[in-house]
Amino acid sequence: MLVRRLVSSDAAAFQSLRLAGLRGAPSAFGSSYEEECDTPLSTIEARLAPDSGRNMFGAFDGDQLVGIVGVGRETALKVMHKAYVRAMYVAESHRGRGIGRRLMEHALAFASTLEGVQRMTISVTAGNAEAVGLYESLGFIEFGREPDSMIVDGRFHDEIMMSAAMPPAGTD
Repeated sequence: MLVRRLVSSDAAAFQSLRLAGLRGAPSAFGSSYEEECDTPLSTIEARLAPDSGRNMFGAFDGDQLVGIVGVGRETALKVMHKAYVRAMYVAESHRGRGIGRRLMEHALAFASTLEGVQRMTISVTAGNAEAVGLYESLGFIEFGREPDSMIVDGRFHDEIMMSAAMPPAGTD
């Protein structure tokens, strides 16, 4: 299993996996299949370009992209000590193999290289016990819950906000 930064040439594989995730696990994402299905491949390529400011990583089983995770950083002066995880997803066919853990470990390692980052945040749909368990095992703790955060197919879903302390960049 290889985990690496995604680049523009990964756009088609990324879009395919992302759309599969939006369809198969609609309550796991703030976006929807309907909102993203017509996104031009050129837009995805631009988002994955090295100078885009986005940090998206993928897990590959051979040549097949089977998992994704994004890492961002707050930019405002008072909150730039925080990084965040977004768009975490592992293909259903590849779950239970430790891929989610490898992606999250990669995300945490990457964030630890960002100067001044001391916290990593993530949000997860309440009821997703596997994801919550994974994040807790990596040091994340729940710090809040937003009731009725999303409506998917007419049903409300709460969102759990989690945070983990990180060592400042350059320390071991």
